[in-house]
Amino acid sequence: MIFRPRNGWVAVKDADWLALGAVRRGLVLSCLTVAERRGLWVPEKGNWHVVAPRHAGRIQVPQRTVVHWSAPIVPREPDAVEDDLPNALALVAQCQPFETALIVWESALNRNLIDAQSMARLPLPAAARDVLARARPFADSGLETIVVHRLRWLNVPMLPQAWVLGHRVDLLIGERLVIQIDGATHTGAQRTSDIEHDAQLDLRGYHVLRFSYEQIMEHWEQVQAVITEAVAQGLHRAPR
Repeated sequence: MIFRPRNGWVAVKDADWLALGAVRRGLVLSCLTVAERRGLWVPEKGNWHVVAPRHAGRIQVPQRTVVHWSAPIVPREPDAVEDDLPNALALVAQCQPFETALIVWESALNRNLIDAQSMARLPLPAAARDVLARARPFADSGLETIVVHRLRWLNVPMLPQAWVLGHRVDLLIGERLVIQIDGATHTGAQRTSDIEHDAQLDLRGYHVLRFSYEQIMEHWEQVQAVITEAVAQGLHRAPR
């Protein structure tokens, strides 16, 4: 079955309902909605984000829909339904708290969906330039971005995805303090391998702290207290 959602458009019965809603209203999916549709790490899902033409009048949108009116940094095709990723990321930087924006940008960098040098040549708004200046491509998940970002005030060397004893660790603080982060699905063979590696690290003078998704997302104060105490005890330093 084919129908017309709007003049100049046709759609099939099982068309993408979110894209279809944007077409019907003359809007473009963007910001966090595009990030989520591209598989990026988005901390909180719920609202839909769209861009309206700058000359558009009052627009009727469903609840939980955020409408943006800013001009794109990369020219947008007249019939675009989903924004280009650079445009979406620029909106994320302006729309979201810095930490959330950093998580999304680092996810895009880690997946090679954007290039930092190319992004730097674009006419980014100030908020996006601030995020780009801090963003790095090393975090394999938003949890790693959160931990590094929230510990920067410690002013100690931190190396995400460091290679130690034949395996990558999520974060190496100083020379000897290893932070391992268990995602929500961290089970089975992967967990067994990580536990074995933790034992090898312990035997060679490293100090391993392992935290769960729930601890980081729901009980950060406790996580931070443990890490700061470990740094205070000098566990991040190699024996002299």
